[in-house]
Amino acid sequence: MSRRDQGREKEHWGSSVGVVLAVAGGAVGLGNFLRFPGQVATYGGGAFMIPYFVSMLLVAIPLAWSEWALGRAGGRRGYHSQPAIYRAAGGGKTIWGVCGGVCSLAPLVICMYYVFIESWCLLYALQYLGGCLKPLGLGFSLFPSLDAGLKLSDSASYEAFFALFVGMSGGDGSLFRDIFSSPLLLATAVCALANFALVYCGIAKGIERFCKIATPLLLLCAVLVILRVATLGNPTGVEGQSFVDGLGFMWNPSRPVLDESGAVVSQTSVWTTLCNPEVWLAATAQIFFSVSICLCAITSYASYVKKDDDIALSGLTAVAANEFCEVALGGLMTIPAAIMFFGFAAAESFESSFAMGFVVLPNVFGLTPGGEIFGFLFFSLLFLAGLTSSISLVQPTVALTQEAFRWSRGVSVAATLAVNLVGIGIVCWFTKNLAALDSFDFWLANFTPFVFALLQTVLVAWVWGADKMTAELERGAKIRVPRALGFVVKYASTPYLAIIFALWLWNNLGARLAGVAEDTAAQISLAFIGFLTAALIVVSLKASRRWRREEAESAERSEQTQNISAAK
Repeated sequence: MSRRDQGREKEHWGSSVGVVLAVAGGAVGLGNFLRFPGQVATYGGGAFMIPYFVSMLLVAIPLAWSEWALGRAGGRRGYHSQPAIYRAAGGGKTIWGVCGGVCSLAPLVICMYYVFIESWCLLYALQYLGGCLKPLGLGFSLFPSLDAGLKLSDSASYEAFFALFVGMSGGDGSLFRDIFSSPLLLATAVCALANFALVYCGIAKGIERFCKIATPLLLLCAVLVILRVATLGNPTGVEGQSFVDGLGFMWNPSRPVLDESGAVVSQTSVWTTLCNPEVWLAATAQIFFSVSICLCAITSYASYVKKDDDIALSGLTAVAANEFCEVALGGLMTIPAAIMFFGFAAAESFESSFAMGFVVLPNVFGLTPGGEIFGFLFFSLLFLAGLTSSISLVQPTVALTQEAFRWSRGVSVAATLAVNLVGIGIVCWFTKNLAALDSFDFWLANFTPFVFALLQTVLVAWVWGADKMTAELERGAKIRVPRALGFVVKYASTPYLAIIFALWLWNNLGARLAGVAEDTAAQISLAFIGFLTAALIVVSLKASRRWRREEAESAERSEQTQNISAAK
């Protein structure tokens, strides 16, 4: 075995269905069921869906296909990490390896707060399960202040419980003051270990096997919750608060304007919403987050696809499955339910994705017959969706450490876990206003994906070549790849991303940086992100030198073999 092959495991997906379920499971996450409904409600209801679908056509599908092509092309050369794949596509130039290393920052940091949110979902699901078992005499509660289940007196009580539960009302470090009064830190540790244990088991035996079970199961939970919401009709009997009214709020591009009493007095103009650059940025960032493009997950997963297996149909299917879960399932189960019980005034409560998922919907379940059961199903759905997504975020960093240091999978998993625990600790400590979580989320899930996407479109369209991307997609393809794909990536996706990002920087970056200057937690979070960025650059440079040396040695051996053959 050559030095180049040492430390590289010859892994592949077990089946085409397995890789689609894994990629779809990685994309279908908390962003579909929490972030998307909150974004729709915050940014104009149906008006938000216009830039959302434009972004899906111009960004999601072309970039997802480009990542599948990049990943499998790199995998054929034995590479599974972003720096190695980018460097191979960039003609062996170190600068592209470094760019790939910087892009590896996104999944590494997002996973740190994603695990924390997973623990919320797990504990909410278990708390609702305790209420479901109460009629059987087996009820239990994870919190001393609550009876079995999660049924509180009013909306303010749900909000107060959530704030105390995640440490917002207690302030920084509150979760560590009495770790025995809340199981949140223990649940966070369990979620972190579960993620890394699944990745340790490998591509086929760990990630694929789990996603084949979890992805269909989370879809079943989603369908059951939606059926319950759709059959409620008009539970309050108040005009304008039916299931159809909830759908109208989501899809009508003109948003209702309310007076002090909560009555609808006028409609906002769709053009007012569409002229706001922040709406376009939010819609495009949501596409990045939900489809998992420019998060290294697709390229890493695609690198394990066999060289003649289909990736064109698989890539499109994964995007379609994600959009179905986000729009048809995530939107239907959350926004209509909130409107049905609280009216259009409830939109004022959708200030964040967390308010929607952990305050408004538990309130809805508390008012719904059988709400304990459907609360358990909903938060079980969120937990499974979060877990399938976070393991897709762990894998790229594990692949990087394997290829950069020639470590075994076990050592790479342990090292990645150690780094993640530091970031998780920062998130769990700075819980006042969820400052660290917000900083990690903004910079890595909203800001940097635009930078990484622009880098990737330049690499694919002008360096690697659009023709090579199309040829890679066509190898073993079960569908015909549009011949205009390369043109779209060059002259539609790239300018679209650049214009939106530039407008947002002009309008919003100054205010964001001013906020950082006044927030210690945000400053520490950014300093940690900066340290990780520097570390990834150093690792990428070190790995690039090794790859260049090994390629030269391989070429020399090949030449010697040819000379010996010629002499004979």
